[in-house]
This record gives sequence, C-alpha cells and structure tokens, in this order.
Amino acid sequence: MTTLIPDWLARQAALHPQRPALISAETRYTFAELDRWTGAVAARLSQLVPKGGRVAVLARNRPAYVAVVHAAPRAAITLVLLNTRLTAAELAFQINDSAPDALVAERELLAVAREVIAQKPVIALEDLAAPPGDEELPATLIDLSAPHTIIYTSGTTGRPKGAILTAGNHWWNAIGSLLNLGLRDDDRWLAVLPLFHVGGLSILLRGAIYGMPVVLRERFDPSAVWRDLTEQRITIVSLVAVMLQRLLAVAPEPFPHHLRCVLLGGGPAPQALLEQCAQRGIPVTQTYGMTEAASQAATLSPADALRRLGSAGKPLAPVELRIVTANGQNAAPGEVGEISLRGPTISPGYLGMAPRPPTEWFHTGDLGYLDAEGYLYVVDRRSDLIIAGGENIYPAEVEATLLSHPAVAEAGVVGLPDPEWGQRPVAAVVTQQTVTVAELIDYCRARLAGYKVPKAIIFLPELPRTAAGKLRRHELREWLMSRVGE
Repeated sequence: MTTLIPDWLARQAALHPQRPALISAETRYTFAELDRWTGAVAARLSQLVPKGGRVAVLARNRPAYVAVVHAAPRAAITLVLLNTRLTAAELAFQINDSAPDALVAERELLAVAREVIAQKPVIALEDLAAPPGDEELPATLIDLSAPHTIIYTSGTTGRPKGAILTAGNHWWNAIGSLLNLGLRDDDRWLAVLPLFHVGGLSILLRGAIYGMPVVLRERFDPSAVWRDLTEQRITIVSLVAVMLQRLLAVAPEPFPHHLRCVLLGGGPAPQALLEQCAQRGIPVTQTYGMTEAASQAATLSPADALRRLGSAGKPLAPVELRIVTANGQNAAPGEVGEISLRGPTISPGYLGMAPRPPTEWFHTGDLGYLDAEGYLYVVDRRSDLIIAGGENIYPAEVEATLLSHPAVAEAGVVGLPDPEWGQRPVAAVVTQQTVTVAELIDYCRARLAGYKVPKAIIFLPELPRTAAGKLRRHELREWLMSRVGE
C-alpha cells in the first residue's frame, strides 16, 4: 500500500524557517536555507539521472552531503552510500552490484571514483551542491514505500549485500526514536559518525523530521567533541564505545548538564565503561541496531540509562522483537536465542534478492535474551562478526583475501578482545610456500580497508575443522586467545 506524506524538510522550513537546521565548521543553515539548497540540488540530480534511478555517493561528512540526502526524494532517486574507507576493489564490487546511473564524489576522492565506475557520469560533490541558482525542484509528497537509500552490509559469506531502506523505514525509525528519547525545544544532535553509515544518516533524517538542529563534524575528534558539548550546547550525541572511551579521557570534569543522552551503539559496550559512565553521572543510553533496521531496533529509555547497565533496552514502538530458540520457539525470559525483528523500520530486502514480506520476521543472526521485564541483553553480535570501533568485519571476507595470496593454503580469522577497539581481527594461516607476516599484512592492506586488516597473523600446520571440513572457529579463537591473548 502506498502512503504519501509531506516532504519533511519542506514542512520544517514552513513551520520554522529561521530555526538552525545544520551547523558545520564552515557555516550554518536555517531550515529555509537548507530547503532552498536541497531544491537546487534536486533539480541538478533530476537533470543527471532519470526518475527511479540510482546515484552513488562517495564523500565524508560535508554539508553538501546533507543536501544530497534530502534532495533524493524530490528527485525520485535512490542513493547508494559508499564507505570512503574501502579500497578501490571493494568499491568496484558495490558499484557493479548496485549499477548506479552516476557517482557523486567529493573532489579529493574523484580519482578513485573514476577508477571504480566506467561509462557513467562522475560528478564532484562541490559542483553538484554549489550555491542555489534560479532553478529549484519543489518539494513533493514522499512515498514511504519508495527506496531511499542502499547501504552495504557484509553477509555471512563475506560478500557485502546492499540493504534497501525505504523512506518509510527511515520515517518510522525516527518516530520510534522520538517516542523513546523524547524531544525538547533545545535539543541539538551532534553527528560525528560517518554519514555513509546508517547511524550517521539517521541523525540527518531525524533533524529534518523533528525540526531539530544537527551539528555536523567531519570526523570524531575527542577534544573537539568535548568543546562542542559545551559551546554548541549539545543535548544528544551518537557514539560507539571506543569514541566514548576516548572522550572520557579528555578531562575528568563532569559532562555539561544540558547533555541528556549519549546514544551508544556499534556493539555491546564493555561493562567497565558503563560503570565508569555511571560513576560520573553520564547518561549513556545503549542501543541495539543494524543497517537492516534503519538504525535503532531496541534502545534504553533515558530513565533507565543509569540503572540498567548492560541492557539495550526495549524495542522501539514500531518494532516487534522476539528471541527464538534453536527449535523455532519463543525463548523464555533469560533464555538465549536468536534476536528476530519485524515492523515498518525493517528493510524489505537486499539488492538482487527476493523481497521480504512485511509479515515475515527478520532473523538477525545475533544472540540475546529478554529478562522478565522485557529488557533486551545482547549476548553476541552475529557469531562470526568482528566489531572493531563500531565497524563490522566479517571473517570470510578477510579469509578470502588471504586465500587469494599464492602462499596461503588455508586461512581462519576471528575477533579477539581489544581494550580500545572492542575487538581486533587476528588470522591463522596454513602456508604452501615461504611468506612473512609483514608480506601478508601488506597484501591485505592493499586490498582491504585498514580496519579489516589482521592485527596479527599466526602460522599453523593445520586449522581445526569438523569432519565435513568446516572451520571450528570457536576452537580457533580459544587457541589464539591462549597464544595472542588480550
């Protein structure tokens, strides 16, 4: 069923034209100014790409990125958000898979952009989002069932999959977050997470939907964030555990009293970190989410922030969440099982795959349990998944890279605990000719994003396997823990 709603940015421009919408290091835009800029960008996109087309975006956190995000529904296009940390080979796979009609890249990344796409236009973000001219595309109704963004997330095979997120997925996630966290007249959300991640993107959309200023920074700098919390009067900031750890180390003083929520995602947080925050009175609101859920799926309420340490809270209002046992039954309170989700925030599917019916449960592959009061506790992210500083690393992708080296016959990759990053990837390999650890690491570094490169490589005569030849990853992890340690 098609549901149409007014363009959220245009509505806020009409309601609060002079309210700050976007604040960056270079400048600030009111809602009226951002709406006009968005209309100009939408007009240029509509000249570049036909309705229903796709535009890939390769850029860091820039104000112009924000205009492109809001322009997509007006131009009736879908954005393919590309991770700037990926290598050319990794980007080329996603480009070939998503087949965009054009690629928009910030000027510093134009060379790699032209390397990964052929016979399609490559446009500088700065040119596309130049100051508004005479031509602007007026706001139209937003179709909540229309695809809005495609964000790649690694699958268990190691090949990234393009998760399709509709305008409705984003809308209902924003509404669910609003009902949980509330909204105050003085709210300002600090965005330091990458905009090509769903956690960063969702902040932009919430700002436009709520009529709330977003303070955008190019990257996370703990000292700069500390200043922003006070000088920009930030009330909400989204971080992952390693960011929060670094922020705590900046100064021993209390956080400013107007900061009401540190939304903490990117994987289960270390208990010691949560206890430290509780001692300093820092309102950490843990969340459990993923790309396929358009960001948050379950989140602590602010009232529970300091008394439910370790819990990811309860599901957002539009989301159904259940724990399923191995035999497909609903788990009892305290019983560990697979986290499954259903609702209007959940992606309808992946590129190239059959769509998921809205009545079907999405099986996350993550393990957790609900306590007697319905609070979610995440036991482990996907059993093989490594989360380093909020970045997802799938062992199969790293293993495939190692196996492509002529000296490597077998490879196994696991995540070991890391006090700063949460986890770090470590590899064990069986070789068939002489090679050094340094050579293998350099080989991986040339083909993988830096955070995916193994931090240690151990040579073994054989890897632990089942009778069917499947790697016993748990056994390998225990063995590596005893050798490499924490």
